[in-house]
Amino acid sequence: MYDKIKKVQSYPIWRQLRDVRLLGFIVFGILVLLASWSGVSVIETNYELQKQVAQIDQQNKLQQLINTNLQLQNEYYNTDTYLELTARKQFGKGAPGETLLLVPKDVALAHAKALPDDTPGASNQPGISKQPFYRANFNAWMDFFFRKSDT
Repeated sequence: MYDKIKKVQSYPIWRQLRDVRLLGFIVFGILVLLASWSGVSVIETNYELQKQVAQIDQQNKLQQLINTNLQLQNEYYNTDTYLELTARKQFGKGAPGETLLLVPKDVALAHAKALPDDTPGASNQPGISKQPFYRANFNAWMDFFFRKSDT
């Protein structure tokens, strides 16, 4: 058994491991790895905390905007304009000397302007025919460059 231990100790790698410089280099490498690992974990923790701070800051700004909006709304509710509009709407009241005219719905709609078609792909501008997109785009650019207008 003693001969086996002597034989293992005679390998060149064991002699190199006994060298103080190599052991110091290995210890230094381990310390560098530990410091790097610690630094990475600190950076990761800091990043997570910064994300939380940014999210809370955004929530605070949103709440401030909501509060400002509510303050403005409350100020509007205290104005005479709001009171007058509410009285007209809810109670059918008017200012002294005003005359109320009731127009039937069918008469009002007969004299109203036709609303544009809101379906997708339908043209909301008059005078534009149903063309492929690329052709309509080309025509629009030509009208722009040569200063043609529909009006």
